[in-house]
Amino acid sequence: MGISDLRSEADFHDFLRQSADRPVLLFKHSTRCPLSAAALQEFEAYARSAEGVPCARVLVIEQRPLSGFIAEAAGVRHESPQAILFRNGRAVWSASHQAVTREALARASAGE
Repeated sequence: MGISDLRSEADFHDFLRQSADRPVLLFKHSTRCPLSAAALQEFEAYARSAEGVPCARVLVIEQRPLSGFIAEAAGVRHESPQAILFRNGRAVWSASHQAVTREALARASAGE
């Protein structure tokens, strides 16, 4: 499926609409943080193998207002790196820093 880059509130709303039918996974990435780079590798590895789970990324430094908007809309305190899983338009799971692993993303997406 690949990873979509979200650049606007409209992009986020379009992405979130997909969660009515299936889980969707969002990754908040800091382009200046080595820890975030490692978590991004885990997210990308998961996204390559994820069947039926749309994945998106927000660059938190470059898209700071959007990142804040997502935190508020999701009701999830902003962290980066951070993965947030949405179902039916609601954040149902999140992880940050070293907890963002392909295994954790797969378990969360499967509803475990």
